[in-house]
Amino acid sequence: MWVPPGFPLSLLGLAAQVPLQSSVNTTSMAAPDFAFAQGENIFSPYDLVELPRAGGGVSNAAGDLVLVPVSQYSLKTKKNSKSIHIAAVETTILPLDIPLASGGEAFWLDDRTLAHAVVEGTGKDKVVNLYAISVKVDTALAAVTTLPDPPTLIGKFPTDTASNYRYSAKAGVLVFSDLVHTDGDLKKVKENDEAWENRGYSAFVYDDTFDRHWDTWVGPKRESLFSAKLSKNSANKWTLGDDFVNLLKGTGHHAPVEPFGGTDDFDVSDTHVIYTAKDPKLPKAWHTKQNIYIVNINGKSDPKELTSGKQGATHGPVFNTAGDKVAWTELDQDGHESDRAKIVLYDLQKDIRFTITQHWDRSASELAFAHDDKTLFFTAGDIARIKIFSLPVPETPSSNTTDPKLPDVYSNPRAITSTGAVSGIQPLSNGRLVFTRSSLTSPNDVFVLRELDESGEPKIDQLTRFAAASLKSKSLQEGEDFWFEGAEGKKIHGWLLKPPGFKKGESKVWPILLLIHGGPEGAWEDQWSNRWNPQVFAQQGYLVVAINPTGSTSFGQELTNAIKEDWGAKPFVDLQKGWAYVKENVPEADFDRAVAAGASYGGYAINWIQGHPEFGFNFKALVCHDGAFGAQYHGYSTDELFFFNYEWGGRPWEPRAREVIQKYDPINFVDKWSTPMLVIHGSKDYRLPETDGIGAFHALQQLGVPSRLVIFPDENHWVLNHLNSLKWHYEVFRWLGAYSKKSE
Repeated sequence: MWVPPGFPLSLLGLAAQVPLQSSVNTTSMAAPDFAFAQGENIFSPYDLVELPRAGGGVSNAAGDLVLVPVSQYSLKTKKNSKSIHIAAVETTILPLDIPLASGGEAFWLDDRTLAHAVVEGTGKDKVVNLYAISVKVDTALAAVTTLPDPPTLIGKFPTDTASNYRYSAKAGVLVFSDLVHTDGDLKKVKENDEAWENRGYSAFVYDDTFDRHWDTWVGPKRESLFSAKLSKNSANKWTLGDDFVNLLKGTGHHAPVEPFGGTDDFDVSDTHVIYTAKDPKLPKAWHTKQNIYIVNINGKSDPKELTSGKQGATHGPVFNTAGDKVAWTELDQDGHESDRAKIVLYDLQKDIRFTITQHWDRSASELAFAHDDKTLFFTAGDIARIKIFSLPVPETPSSNTTDPKLPDVYSNPRAITSTGAVSGIQPLSNGRLVFTRSSLTSPNDVFVLRELDESGEPKIDQLTRFAAASLKSKSLQEGEDFWFEGAEGKKIHGWLLKPPGFKKGESKVWPILLLIHGGPEGAWEDQWSNRWNPQVFAQQGYLVVAINPTGSTSFGQELTNAIKEDWGAKPFVDLQKGWAYVKENVPEADFDRAVAAGASYGGYAINWIQGHPEFGFNFKALVCHDGAFGAQYHGYSTDELFFFNYEWGGRPWEPRAREVIQKYDPINFVDKWSTPMLVIHGSKDYRLPETDGIGAFHALQQLGVPSRLVIFPDENHWVLNHLNSLKWHYEVFRWLGAYSKKSE
């Protein structure tokens, strides 16, 4: 984030940054008796780590039961327990929890049968086994129960890496993903694995990128989609066939798209599979272009491309109920991963493709057709919330077009929800829709919308309350929206979260913390997080300010795009003006005890603030997690090169990029660093390699600035391990607390 060249910083009237301090023993920086603030009403990092974590709810075809995967970590046993929670959609009968001792994935086979895929065996005999679990709704007991019979083994997969299951009941076919060698033969994976492991050396050799991606050195296997028969036999027993058809063999396509692709990257109908895959003809590390393809579910035809070939990335392809139309989201610009995501429809019968949200200034995400195929539901970020929207499905035009002339009713989406962050939308019969939602005050729960077919407002019922008991006594704050004028007169949004015990009207009571989000094309939203959770910071006694500056998403594409080649300018005008707004309007904050923290781009922002004391934030301490330190180096070292090339104006040796690097690379301003800083980095972070954190720490040490380095050798860009998360919070609050104490 940047201040534009020539901006009159003196007009901001903010104080100078903390002056250079002498070196100290960083191993004893904080008081040895440091401990988290805890109490009946305080939500501490211990509570965060042990809170139940629910996935998305998935309904059966009848729409009367919904399954939810749930995990819960115990600090006492040091174990993460996993289970399947099954709740009723239409009645108040008691739900059922099925423990999964070995974890695994679950999906519906029919209205009363679950499939459970789980890794079993040891060593070379380890495979994924598939079981059937029968459930019933017991009206006498008013509960969902399992039948007395134990789970029934219905088949085995040849490997222990099968995942991402989608089942077509009418076709009796299961589609799933797995990692396979270049021969594409799933049954030879173990044989090929053994040959690779016994190759006699440890070297990885590459002739093209990706060489490593996210947190993994790319090996000899790639993701592919397979289909297999799965149905009841003549004895009415579920059976998985042993003929695993590689639907992508010989195509050069790999799906789901790594590193985060899952079942959202493909969908199944009764006859076909639709999927998104990186363009096989383009270097993957510096292109985002993904194509949409359709292929016969039994592999009896070659894949057919449905996209125009002129697009950037594509995501989330889905079939309608009839299987004669598909939809996906599409970005225009190859190389720009945060371009506006538009909804594209494809009529499979008429072979016509058309865009329906060309003029809507939001990015659609998850898509789902209504049961009658007359309405398309989707999620989209809007003003720091992720809402459900709907559009009626228009008639197919006469030819392919990116800008059909549609009446307003077909091009102006209707918002159905207004709060929280929605995911996992699934339309049901009778005007209903199941969805999952979290917020700043609650992790995921499952809800159902009713009366969507009616003209009035639909009704929302909550089906689960996974964390309600744990959070009942906690004084969580919903978060207050505030707005101010930022760079170039744009309206900028921020959140204010208050600590327990906050009383309006008091003067300079609470230390104030600025949180800076990553991306940079991201946002602080009304959404729960198990990592950077603003609520946890507030609960430890900080008045939390979380601003969505230039580059943020959900406020229109113009604001998102405005950060391109401008990382250290407009966003920092926004942050300074937002800071000044809070200073003027929140007298309870003690700006003499101000601190700041950020990760990824937020870590870049911390490093940038270090080198620009003229910004006048006067922070007493900083925390930089996996932050960008040397921009030029990133143009060569990051895994996804397209990101640097877009954000910085080209490849690092090209004139425009060199010009931008000279202006906005934190490494060029290290001589001005002076504020005590905690540096945290994961060694498996290949997005921003660990040398960024080490380099920043070495600079601070040589400058004599109080500093501390925390390295997680087994973590990537995120800290995911439960005990590592606890250590992360301990180091962060220990550091911030040492510098934000009230003067005696």
